[in-house]
Amino acid sequence: MAHVSDLMGAIGDASRDQASGIGQVDAALRDLDTVTQGNARQAEESAQAALGMSSNAAILGRTLEFFRL
Repeated sequence: MAHVSDLMGAIGDASRDQASGIGQVDAALRDLDTVTQGNARQAEESAQAALGMSSNAAILGRTLEFFRL
């Protein structure tokens, strides 16, 4: 009987360890998702800024045509 009890205790310990590990993986995945969403948002903002800069460069190029000799 003691052997079965020891095995049941070991199974309980292993189950708690596994649950803790799963919780840590879940937290890490949530953090990764947050960072990924932030990166996507920054990439979109960068693309919009690049588009604006391109437009401004084109306007500046047309404006400089007036000053060419």
